[in-house]
Amino acid sequence: MAAKEEIGFRELPIRSEQAVFNRDAEAQSNYGVCGNIILIISYIFLIITFPIMIFHCIKIVQEYERAVMFRLGRLLSGGARGPGLFWINPCTDKYHKIDLRTVAFDIPPQEILSRDSVTVAVDAVVYYRVCDPTMAVMNIENFDVSTRLLAQTTLRNVLGTKNMSEILLDRETTSHQMQSVLDDATDAWGIKVERVEVKDVRLPVQLQRAMAAEAEASREARAKVISAEGEQNASRALKEAGDVIAASPAALQLRYMQTLTQISSEKNSTIIFPIPIDLIRGFMGRGTTPKAKSYKPEPRFATTASIGSTESVRSPPIPDM
Repeated sequence: MAAKEEIGFRELPIRSEQAVFNRDAEAQSNYGVCGNIILIISYIFLIITFPIMIFHCIKIVQEYERAVMFRLGRLLSGGARGPGLFWINPCTDKYHKIDLRTVAFDIPPQEILSRDSVTVAVDAVVYYRVCDPTMAVMNIENFDVSTRLLAQTTLRNVLGTKNMSEILLDRETTSHQMQSVLDDATDAWGIKVERVEVKDVRLPVQLQRAMAAEAEASREARAKVISAEGEQNASRALKEAGDVIAASPAALQLRYMQTLTQISSEKNSTIIFPIPIDLIRGFMGRGTTPKAKSYKPEPRFATTASIGSTESVRSPPIPDM
């Protein structure tokens, strides 16, 4: 009857440091005939050897620790003991000490095939703590190793559903998703996953080179566009400046003077002074002379020309006396 009324530890809705397995008082104290005999003998033995066994009966747990006690293989009521002093029976009691501090561990680099068929190596770090020592002892053999293995498989499963661009850019979203999955899976173990962070994403060397070439090409394209826009703006500004200078002839002379001032401030040994074309145009008009007709003297030697079989001879001209 007592065995039917016991409630299994997996059916408990309570999750706290003082989680208690709901058994009635009769079931908790019912160790059987042999169990009761062993308890009586152990108490008699403790009374006889009390001055010596007292050092083995008193245990101490730190502020950040809890002790889960078993008597004759049964979990004692009252939840985990600690912090401070507590009493045990060395002959019949056994306890497991659980550390409640946050534990951090690295997930080894995992070779993951993303959704767009790109192989990447990803590693992460996980922070967790034990929030229910009783469940951590009763529901799982080794909660630390199990949490580490579960974190590795969760990392593979979560990142396997994402593209490479999402893995590289949406790390925060990936971390929150992994934390939610791990926390739900370890809830029955009394484990609270506080944080998951993706540390590094390593791409293949060939893919890194391809991405670098693509980035360089895009930067060069943007640079050319910016340069073309700058030249276009400069040409517009020059056109406007030319229109202003054309409206006032004295503005060109002032520009010449400004240019000479800038050149002289640089301590150059050679100064190029531009001369306006209008100043020398008058001198160019005065210095021009009409061209003389070219005289081509007639040849003074006889020339012969043969046309077919006929030959003609031209004698040189006789000079006038």
